[in-house]
Amino acid sequence: MSWAALVTWIVTAGGGFVLLGMWLKHGGMQQRERGRIGPAVILAHAQLAGAGLVLWIIYLAIDKSALAWIAFGLLLVVALIGFTMFGMWASGRRRPAQAEGAEQRFPVPVVGLHGVLAATTLVLVFLTAVGVGS
Repeated sequence: MSWAALVTWIVTAGGGFVLLGMWLKHGGMQQRERGRIGPAVILAHAQLAGAGLVLWIIYLAIDKSALAWIAFGLLLVVALIGFTMFGMWASGRRRPAQAEGAEQRFPVPVVGLHGVLAATTLVLVFLTAVGVGS
């Protein structure tokens, strides 16, 4: 289960990099308007997810359960930020006046797959941390 979590985490990160690249390409770093995903939010999401992934890899190498729990805690924060960004993205899709935001160029299938894989990763990391499958 811990290795499945690693695989889903890496694939999720790949989708996240695609979305981040699109956001950057379409001027996301200049967004400051209310209701749009700003640089601090999206960069914190990416950095915390990356830090959690590094901790997970270290956990797999040395098998210290405390690292699994820390990685899970980071992943919970990442998920909360991600859910907030999803809400902003979905809200903007319903309002044509906000269709110009960089995040509004995200392809729906990539957003959906990123979210499903992130949720799967969260569950797999939690199950590993509590000792299921070990």
